[in-house]
Amino acid sequence: MAKVETNLIHIGEEFNKTNAVVAPIYQSSTYLANEDIDAYITAATAPKYPEFYHRHGNPTNSQVAAIVANLEKTADALVLSTGMAAISTAILALVKAGDHIIAQHAHYSGTTLFFKQFLIDYGIEITHVDQKDINAFEAAIQSNTKLIYLETPSNPNLDITDLELLGRLGKEKGITTMVDNTFASPINQLPSEFGIDVVIHSATKYLGGHSDLTAGIVCGSKEYIEKVWSRSLVLGATLSPFDSWLLLRGLKTLSLRVRQINENAQQLAEWLERNAAIQHVAYVGLPSHPQHELAKKQMKGFTGMLCIEVVGQSDENAFQNAQRILNNLKIFTNAASLGGVESLVVHPASMWGSHHSAEQKQTSGITKGMLRISVGIEHIDDLIADFDQAIRMI
Repeated sequence: MAKVETNLIHIGEEFNKTNAVVAPIYQSSTYLANEDIDAYITAATAPKYPEFYHRHGNPTNSQVAAIVANLEKTADALVLSTGMAAISTAILALVKAGDHIIAQHAHYSGTTLFFKQFLIDYGIEITHVDQKDINAFEAAIQSNTKLIYLETPSNPNLDITDLELLGRLGKEKGITTMVDNTFASPINQLPSEFGIDVVIHSATKYLGGHSDLTAGIVCGSKEYIEKVWSRSLVLGATLSPFDSWLLLRGLKTLSLRVRQINENAQQLAEWLERNAAIQHVAYVGLPSHPQHELAKKQMKGFTGMLCIEVVGQSDENAFQNAQRILNNLKIFTNAASLGGVESLVVHPASMWGSHHSAEQKQTSGITKGMLRISVGIEHIDDLIADFDQAIRMI
């Protein structure tokens, strides 16, 4: 069996029926009908058929899906227009009014809004638990529980969820388990190996890797992906041909990029942990992380995501110090998103201020002195020097 780096380049090549080494952009909304009426009926009804109508499928979408399904070791995958399209469509393919979902306290803000506003409005009950307390998940199960939704490492506080125990719990109770694997990437973590049923990505992040596209991916069994595809037809969040092509390009270097990002993040986290101006560093690759042993058990690499707490005599002072660092960084760009080749940094309490109440931010571990860092592939010496000069401005 070929290695990951080879599969990233060659899986799904059968969907490129041209002689071009690089798959073309199929910039077409519709495709000519075959003269055979039976073939046309198949094209119109078969899930993800690549050459009927763009909302149904696209050859590049099919190639991307084949690559990511292979990466995540699932039977199939479906690409969509954004990470939130993937999350919402994947969940709506599983639940209906009267059903119950178990989720974590700490999730990506868009996911939190989807749970706390959209799903509740449609009669779906949500119970949020501490992802570090494995017993809390089992205690929250009800007779109508249809889904256990996970995110590990979590955004932004870098907590870890025990995938093996929850994969087993889901199988024992007949409840679907779903995990957002965006922060880790399939290079660092394979939830399917621990019994998780469905894996979701914001492909905007590590999979695309160049901050020039938005996309989402859902991975799972063929039967389940057909349900997601059917739901996507009416929700309409189709990935554009050009974004699909950009994603295909980005996937080719995924392993190379993530390995460099892992190495950079580890060194930066270790340097920050030794700096007196930093009160706390949350990085799953550090022995000081309370779940470091669990991270080592279920992750092959520790990602490029870390959070720091800047020192301060009060919350307001910590906020001011964090802002000084943020404003004086030269290489790290203050911008939303993550997982690209460039290093980014954000202040979560400000970025999500309108999305979370004070209580929600406290429960999710979002403080005024917190900075979330997405480490890129720049030289580590330059990244450390950038933080060093910015910290000196406090």
